[in-house]
Amino acid sequence: MPADGYTIGEVLNQLKEEFEDITISKIRFLESEGLIYPDRTESGYRKFTDDDVDRLRFVLTAQRDHYLPLKVIREQLERLDAGELPDAEAAPSTADPASTGAGATPLADPTAVAPIEVPSTPSHLGLRELCEATGLDAAQVRALRDFGILGGHEEEGAPFDADDVAAGRTAKELLRLGLEPRHLRMYRQFAEREVALFEQLVIPLQRQRNPEARRQAARQLETLAELTTRLQSVLLSRELRAHVHHNL
Repeated sequence: MPADGYTIGEVLNQLKEEFEDITISKIRFLESEGLIYPDRTESGYRKFTDDDVDRLRFVLTAQRDHYLPLKVIREQLERLDAGELPDAEAAPSTADPASTGAGATPLADPTAVAPIEVPSTPSHLGLRELCEATGLDAAQVRALRDFGILGGHEEEGAPFDADDVAAGRTAKELLRLGLEPRHLRMYRQFAEREVALFEQLVIPLQRQRNPEARRQAARQLETLAELTTRLQSVLLSRELRAHVHHNL
């Protein structure tokens, strides 16, 4: 590391190969969200240490590989700063941020569902920032919003949030493989049908004024979401294996 630290451009060059969608604007955004805090020179230029770069790598890995909202990532970093181990279910790695590069073993179940009682961080991303964070272009974002995949908001100019970043990155990969935004609409419809079904099961608990009953309802919803996601994955894998076997 240079004696006076790395510039933001040098940090970008270090991470660009590992994180293709990283931009200077995204680094600045993560700083504004309190996830990284590089020093400043007397002239106001950012100066990053090796620890800052490792911390940034931790954040980017959590976003890319685990689709964690910024609030959860911030909580994991706070635990690390306090010398504690982050929760295994949500953490990219139980080691320090420097260990999240090549060779780190993800601990999260790929079918795990984010806790319902932990809302996504209110990132309030604009269209340009969402494009930078997901790799989508503006036309794709608008199409995905039209089909209900992005932005659970009525008004056109409403900001995007961390859920939109996670959905957008997944949608980007699906579009790259040949699907179109209109094809993804069915997943929104599936989710709406599941929610309607789950609501029927937890309405008795939700109607109670007892806070514990409401917490129990949230836990039951989490369990339902996890189990139905797991069942869907198993059934899809079975059908795909049958398809491959049939066409061999």
